[in-house]
Amino acid sequence: QVQLVESGGGLVQTGGSLRLSCAASDPTFVNYAMGWFRQAPGKEREFVGVIPWSGRWTSIASSMKGRFTISRDNPKSPVYLQMNSLKPEDTAVYYCAAKKTVSSDYMPGGIGTLYDYWGQGTQVTVSS
Repeated sequence: QVQLVESGGGLVQTGGSLRLSCAASDPTFVNYAMGWFRQAPGKEREFVGVIPWSGRWTSIASSMKGRFTISRDNPKSPVYLQMNSLKPEDTAVYYCAAKKTVSSDYMPGGIGTLYDYWGQGTQVTVSS
């Protein structure tokens, strides 16, 4: 059973930045597309973005495009979510999720049930 561990959350002021990371417990963890989701209190889980295991491109939700980026150095490396120009409405628990894929460039997208593994989440709070 693969465990995903997110880190990097915290409290930041409006306009600030945070970088979240997601690492897998299994050193042989390869060939996984990685997605980021978030869930604010009282709201449904929301897709943030995804990166294939090739890392060649990413897909970011339109409401976060231009502020959030996802990256990874190689298929085995942690995945990062860089969040800039943060707003109070970005306050949520952020989760990473993994989907094993055959194609190096496949991105599962925003459907959570497609993902095989989930992290425990990390809290991001943006103060106004």
